[in-house]
Order: sequence, then structure tokens, then C-alpha cells
Amino acid sequence: MSKARVPWKAVVGGSVGNLVEWYDWFVYSSFAVYFAASFFPDGDDTAKLLNTAAIFAVGFFMRPLGGWLLGRYADRRGRKAALTLTVTLMSASALLIAIAPTYETAGYFGALVLVVARLLQGLSVGGEYAASATYLTEATPKGRRGFASSFQYVSMTAGQLVGLGLQIILQNSLSTEALNSYGWRIPFVVGALAAAVVFYLRRSLLETEAYGEEERAEGQGSRGTIRELLAHRREALLVIALTMGGTVAYYTYTTYLTKYLSNTAGLEKETATLVSFFALLIFMCLQPAAGALSDRIGRRPLLITFGIGSMLGTVPLMTALGQVGGFAGALALSLAGLVIVTGYTSINAVVKAELFPTTVRALGVALPYAIANALFGGTAEYVALWFKDNGIESGFFWYVAGCAAVSLVVYLVMRETRDVALTRAERAAGDASPAPV
Repeated sequence: MSKARVPWKAVVGGSVGNLVEWYDWFVYSSFAVYFAASFFPDGDDTAKLLNTAAIFAVGFFMRPLGGWLLGRYADRRGRKAALTLTVTLMSASALLIAIAPTYETAGYFGALVLVVARLLQGLSVGGEYAASATYLTEATPKGRRGFASSFQYVSMTAGQLVGLGLQIILQNSLSTEALNSYGWRIPFVVGALAAAVVFYLRRSLLETEAYGEEERAEGQGSRGTIRELLAHRREALLVIALTMGGTVAYYTYTTYLTKYLSNTAGLEKETATLVSFFALLIFMCLQPAAGALSDRIGRRPLLITFGIGSMLGTVPLMTALGQVGGFAGALALSLAGLVIVTGYTSINAVVKAELFPTTVRALGVALPYAIANALFGGTAEYVALWFKDNGIESGFFWYVAGCAAVSLVVYLVMRETRDVALTRAERAAGDASPAPV
């Protein structure tokens, strides 16, 4: 394995935006119970929550559009420019929610502000993943890319943990009345300020060598276009298929887990929350180790391990979790699932980036990933609840296992990407596979 140094400034600048993105994503859904009543007239509380949830869903529909627009922008204007734009959209969306007027003050205008904020957030999330994945991959020397890109999920998980931690602090320091009145605005102010800090960090980043080479080349008017992406449609379909099983499993063992432990296993909500917190904390720490392992043995062995583990392990693990009786057992089983998922999360960003040439790398990662995430990741919780409502909750476990099986087929037949050369210097070294063309 190469002894090249990890460019820590690039790793931090490229990945920390994910922390803010997922923090914002988490606090919207978790604090909705406090601010739902502020934007709709008096009436059915459930209807208010449903309206707020509908606005939340708008963000998922915008992610493919954000993947297309910002992926194209990253391929045509540069990775640094795209990273700066996504964090600007993040800050704007959080600030809009923080200052949105209530129904009592401005009628439905406050709800309209929420919709606009979620549209901006959906665009930002759709582009952030690809811009970050592409930048981390291109800015890191061969032999360290798996390790560096794993920090994308470190920062994503950290964002959820920070949001969860702030929620616990506010719930224990403010009354319910205060949270309903003004306290719910605090996490969005924090999100806007954090995005401003990330903006400052990203302004000082250097553009990647791979993009710089492409920018200096002549005759590259098709950079970042759908036409160019269609020339690599096999790789685009690969991204959708390899994401399918991973994103469903990830959402199952993270965002859905707390509800499942509470509603099915019967654990107290506080206990279920603690299980999720500590499981995610350990999961976060596993990512760099698995990413570094992929630099030694390749990406495919980890993906195949995830595929087999998720295909065979989901049904027994989820069944056992539904019958667990306490914190220790729930944590152990949750961690077992997350260890399996680590085979996907730790390297999925670098694998996708290594599949495409520089001319369409950001768009090639962004759009197929956003489509797969909207179809499978974003719907995971709804599918789970649909099975539960119809009295066949175990059907969801088989659904997750089936998605993993489809992805496993892809992992078995796809090429290894670890040694792909991304720059002329790497190709000149003669110890790397040719770049994708």
C-alpha cells in the first residue's frame, strides 16, 4: 500500500459539509413535533404533523434535481466551486427555517417559507454527496482514497449525533412550552452558523489536480452533460444497483431503528434513543478502519461481505431486535447490523467516484445516487410502516434482504476500482490501472 500522506485539510473541508447537511436533516424531522403548530391554523394536531411531514418529503423529491444541477456544476466549474455552493444553500435553508414567521403572524406565508427552505435543502443534499465524494477521491493519493473518503460517513453520522445531542440538551433545559414557542428555532440558528463556518473552511481549499488537468484540456464542452453521462450509462446503472441494498440497510439500522425498538420491541423511547446514540457513535468510529482496509485488499471484498451479510443476516437480526428486552441486547444486535453495513458505507463514495472519468465524475456520482436514494433509502421507513400496518412486519426484513441480494450480484460482477489512475502523474507511475474513459 502507498505510504502517501493523507491531505487532512482536504479531508476536513471536503467532508465536514456532510455533518451540517445531516444535522439539518435530522433536526427538521425531530423538532417537527414542536414547530408544526406554529405554521398551521388551530385544529387537528395530527393534520399539522402530516403537513409538516409533507414539506419534509419535498426535500427528497428535490435530491435528484440537485444531483443533476450541482453535479453538472461541479464537472464544469470545479469541485471547490460546487462545495462552496452547496454549503451556501445549506446555510440559507437553515436560516430561513430559523426566521420563518408563524401562522399567527403571517398566515400561510410561514409554511411557504418552510417549503422554500426544504427545496433549497433538497438541492443542497443532492449535490453535496457527489461534490464531497468526488473531491475527497481526487484530492487524496492512490492507496489512501478509501481511508480518506470514509470520513464522508464519519461526518454524516456525526451530524446526526450532534443533532440528537442538542435535542437531548434542549429537552432537559427548556420546558415544552418554551420549545413550542421559540426553542425549536435554536437548532436551525446553530445549523446556519455551522454552515457559515464550513463556507469559510471551503474557501481556502485547493482545486484537485485531476479536475485541473481536465479544465486545461481542449474540446471538453460536453463536461458534466447528460449526453456525456449516457456515454457511461453502464457505470450509472451500476451506481443505482450498488446503492440500492446499501441505502436501504443504512436507513433501516439508523433512522428507522429507534422507532422499531420503541414500537415493536416495546423499549422506552429514552432507552431506544440511547441505543441509537451509542450504536451510531461506534459505527462512526468503524468507518476509517474499514476504509483503510479497502486500500489494502480492494473495494469489492468489503462490498461483497456487506452484500452477503445483509442478505443472510437482516431477517434474523431484525427478528431478534423486535423481541429484545433491554439496552444491552438491543445495542449488541444493532451494532451487529451496523458492522455489516460498514462494508458499504465506508467505501461507497470512493467506489462510485472511481467508476467515472473526470469529465463526468461528479454528475455520474450525483444523479444515479440521488435517484437510488430517493427510490430506496428515502422510502425505507414508509415501506417498513406499510408492512407493519398490514400485519406482515417481517415482510420488510425480506425486502431489505432482497435489495441486498440485488446489489450483491453487482458487487460480484463489477470490476475492482482501487487502483484506477485519476491523474497523469498516477498514470505515469505505471502502477495503477488506466483511468475510466
